[in-house]
Amino acid sequence: QVHLVESGGGLVQAGGSLRLSCVASGIIFRLYDMGWYRQAPGKQRELVATMTSGGNTNSADSVKGRFTITRDNAKNTVYLQMNSLKPEDTAVYYCNIDARRSPYYARDYWGQGTQVTVSS
Repeated sequence: QVHLVESGGGLVQAGGSLRLSCVASGIIFRLYDMGWYRQAPGKQRELVATMTSGGNTNSADSVKGRFTITRDNAKNTVYLQMNSLKPEDTAVYYCNIDARRSPYYARDYWGQGTQVTVSS
């Protein structure tokens, strides 16, 4: 079974930093694209940042220059370094692994989420 476990969320003041981690198990991590998404109360889940298996990254305009996604294939882990946090970054952050192109998995997987709260 594929499992994703996020950690690193918490309460931080505006301007502060947090680093989220997501450890994957049950899947050959290095073969798949990874991503971070977030969902604020009353809003739809939105993309924060993604990194392909080849190392290409993409991020939302709202976080460009502040958030950085990285991955360590040896540790089956994807990270989200969040700097200069703003109150509007408050949300539950979810890790995603995209295995939809795999004929074996044919779907993506989500972690349980980790709460990030930024106080003003």
